[in-house]
Amino acid sequence: MRALLAGMLAIAVAGCATTSHPHSAHPYEARPFEAAAAARPELETALERAKADGKLTLAVFGANWCHDSRALAGLLETERFRALTDAHYEMVFVDVGTPQNGKGRNLELGAELGVEGIEGTPTVIVIGRRGATLNVATAKLWRDAASRNPDAVYMELFRFAQAGL
Repeated sequence: MRALLAGMLAIAVAGCATTSHPHSAHPYEARPFEAAAAARPELETALERAKADGKLTLAVFGANWCHDSRALAGLLETERFRALTDAHYEMVFVDVGTPQNGKGRNLELGAELGVEGIEGTPTVIVIGRRGATLNVATAKLWRDAASRNPDAVYMELFRFAQAGL
């Protein structure tokens, strides 16, 4: 019985340690969140490039342990989404650690953009061409990104791009 329980536990733990998208249950998973990255300079650079190029900034606050963060990041890497984001957005991925258990990082960056109290991942912040955060009310609602319809995600990002604020 102990061996059976140990085997079941090993399988369960292995399921939480997905390392690459080819073996993933979700077709779009990626791992772009770098804990060691200097998030503030990367965000500031993305904001500066967006301003200079007349684009919006798409800041994805997530973590590699989070299936939804990886799924959204992978979706954004597909050819269809790259065409949209390359034309209209500067993207930046910000690792937030595990904010739900008090071990978050870079959370002050979200607060500086008007989205305070990031507790879940991913949190997606869209900053307009004039520097204002466009989705303060909905930025934290992306926690289900892996189960969202890709067409709906595309249309949401497309609408922001077309608004051009």
